[in-house]
Amino acid sequence: MVRLACSSKIEQRWQCPDSGWVKINVDGSVSTNNNKAAIGGAVRNSYGEWLTGFNMVTGIDEIFKIEARVIVEGMKLAWLKGYKQVEINCDNVMLIDTICNGFASISNIAEV
Repeated sequence: MVRLACSSKIEQRWQCPDSGWVKINVDGSVSTNNNKAAIGGAVRNSYGEWLTGFNMVTGIDEIFKIEARVIVEGMKLAWLKGYKQVEINCDNVMLIDTICNGFASISNIAEV
């Protein structure tokens, strides 16, 4: 059974996830100069040790969609590596709020 727990909090510094969990720190950026975006993330265990990471260049899009994609790619990687208890750290508060509230606050969420 998959359990989804969602919360939003401000971290002053990086904090390890609970024992048995991994944390994925993700971010995306957009360059209007060359019409590209980049996404990436790092997966760490409850001791703060680096387990794996990813990065990729994508086409330019709205930052909301870019950061939604980085979460999806991070989750895909985590599950592929066998990590099922995953905490996501993302700086896009609107996106986290949208995910936590069942995507109800955005009418065009299907585009993401």
